[in-house]
Parts: sequence; C-alpha cells; structure tokens
Amino acid sequence: MDDLDFHATNADVRDSVQDRYGAGAQAVEAALCCPIDYDPQYLKIIPQEVLDRDYGCGDPSRYVREGDVVLDLGSGGGKICFIASQIVGPEGKVIGVDMTDEMLELARSTAPVIAERVGYANVEFRRGHIEDLKLDHDDLNKWLAENPVKNASDLEAMEAEILRLKTELTMIPDNSVDVIVSNCVLNLVSDSKKKQMFSEMFRVLKVGGRVAVSDIVSDEDSPEELKQDARLWSGCISGAMTETAFGEALEEAGFHGVTIDKLELEPWQIVDGIEYRSATYLAYKGKQGECLEKNQALIYKGPWRNVQDDDGHVFRRGERSAVCEKTFKLLQQEPYADMFIPIEPAIAVTDRIDWPASDCGVRVRDPQETKQGKPKVTTDPSQRESCC
Repeated sequence: MDDLDFHATNADVRDSVQDRYGAGAQAVEAALCCPIDYDPQYLKIIPQEVLDRDYGCGDPSRYVREGDVVLDLGSGGGKICFIASQIVGPEGKVIGVDMTDEMLELARSTAPVIAERVGYANVEFRRGHIEDLKLDHDDLNKWLAENPVKNASDLEAMEAEILRLKTELTMIPDNSVDVIVSNCVLNLVSDSKKKQMFSEMFRVLKVGGRVAVSDIVSDEDSPEELKQDARLWSGCISGAMTETAFGEALEEAGFHGVTIDKLELEPWQIVDGIEYRSATYLAYKGKQGECLEKNQALIYKGPWRNVQDDDGHVFRRGERSAVCEKTFKLLQQEPYADMFIPIEPAIAVTDRIDWPASDCGVRVRDPQETKQGKPKVTTDPSQRESCC
C-alpha cells in the first residue's frame, strides 16, 4: 500500500506505529528522535542497547521527585523509567505502559539488571494503550488463550470480560499517580482518541499531581494529506498537535496551571512549510472542589498590571483580591507560589460559609473584612524596634 493511500483510522495508526517502533527496538532508527541532553549520572547503569533505542524529544524525567509514583506513557525500551527509578528511590514506584512487543521485551528484560545495580526493584511494565489505561492487555491475552473468539457469541463474552477487567482489575487505578511523564508519544495516538487519552491522564493522576510531557508540536495545523501519510504519522509528524491545541487539550481535560516549560526554537522537521518542534508541557490536577468563604485574600505581586486565571478570575497588581479557600490554597502551590502574597484573616473563620454562587469573579477584599473581630488598637512606636 502506498503511504499516500493510507487512511489514518485508529487501527491503522496503531499498526503503523507498532510496526515502526517494533523495528526500532531491533535496530536504531535515527529519524525517530531528537538530540537530548540527559543527566549523565543516571545513564551510567542503563545498558547501551536501551540508550540506543530511546526515541524521545525531551527529558521529562527531570520533573520527577523522590518518593513519587511515576507513570510513563509509551515507555518504549524503558530509558525514562530507569532514570526515574533512580530519582524516586526505594520508596517510589515507576510504571511504564507500552503496546509494542519488542519494546516491552527489551524493557522487561532490562528491569532486573537495573534493580540489581541500584539495590531495589521499583519498576514494572504494563501492556496497554495509553488512551485506555484501564485495560491490561496481558490479562486480556491470558483470557483469550483459554477462550478464543470464533463466533459472535464468543465476541460478546470477550466484551464482557474486557468490562470486568477494566472494572475489577484496572491496570492504572483512579487517583493513583503522582506524576505522569511521556516522551514523544502522545502525538502517535490517533486524533479520534486524543481526547480520551487526556481524560485518562486526568483520571489516574492524584489530586495535587502533575503532568510533565515532552512531545512534538507544530506551528500550524497539519493538512489532511499529511495525516494520511503513514510514514509521517509514525515519524511523529502527522499526529502532532499545534502549540496552542496541546495546552487547550490539557485544560479541557480538567488540568490547571498549564505551562509550556520548554519550546525548541529550531524546528526538528519542516514539512510543506509547517514547522514541527519539541516542547515540554507541565500541568496540574487539583482545582476541582467546593468553594468556601474564609475571609482570605491574595495580593498579586506583578510584574503585569493584571492576570487572569483559568477560571476567569482577574487579579490586579497590589490589590487585595477576595478568593475562596480552595483558590487561596491552590494559588500558593506550584506553579503559582511566587506570584501571590497570601493574607489570612485576623481571626480564622470556622463556620461553613459557601462562596456566593453569583460571585464568579474576584472582588476587592476590604481590609475591614480581613481584620473582622480584631480590636482596634494603636501601636506605640517607642515600644517597637526601629525599622529604619
């Protein structure tokens, strides 16, 4: 079949990607990766065959922290997982998800080697599609070996088993991961499955968790003729989202604090004048929840005259902005922590007071609200140390 006759259905995309990356596990293919500078201290114990078959475009492992539960989407030969293993330490855990047989074989055969060298085993690899993190395909394959599908009745039985596996033996449970990393893989998922993929990422991440993904993005939309080219799709071109669309997809899935932490100015590839380059996006989970009035305020430091958050709240520089307890806590965490000065009330509000449903914006917090219940006193300068 000629590449230009390729129609990028979900099944075709999967087949094309698995064929190419399966071959890439057997022999190095330079066209699948960008030059990346990893921290060399973490590469020393990783076998060369794994290093040679790393097809990435960034280093999301640098966002991993000690003790994290890490999920690597499209883990390939396991390089990012083995780096993360050393960073999270024995108290952490790393899970890689991939669907390519050859890559999984390489990663799984290397895992005991890494465990012996670091002194602990904290990495495991699961077989599954990154847009469906509920179904472990190893479990399904075991069932199919004993229950082959030969007719429509068998097909119904398989569908029932898939539902059971997703429900009772969920591959990646809800709210179970501290950080999701991925290296040049999300673009390989078909356009029809990308929304589901971002939704699954949100599902498995803990409240307060974060996403750190490196991927290829474009400065313009890829036209249909490029999307129908199998070679360009498996080569991280046709399925790339635009710089804007990638961030919007994370926001639509429910994430907040979406940040382009790194964008390579030099294009990795240019096709028909469209520039494709590496970018690393960060995003966080945790803005959902109830809004309670606790007489708290935030002062936006600047340097802008004002800023607007994902919920439409506008904060003006130097102004005491009245916010609910949830927003008050949220904006003291990453990635906002250095942007605001928190102002607690003089007397803590212990009553449960719902934030007015009609007040969806940010109003000025009168200082009298902050000092409510506190006696009005006048200080004596002679009793204080000079500040001059």
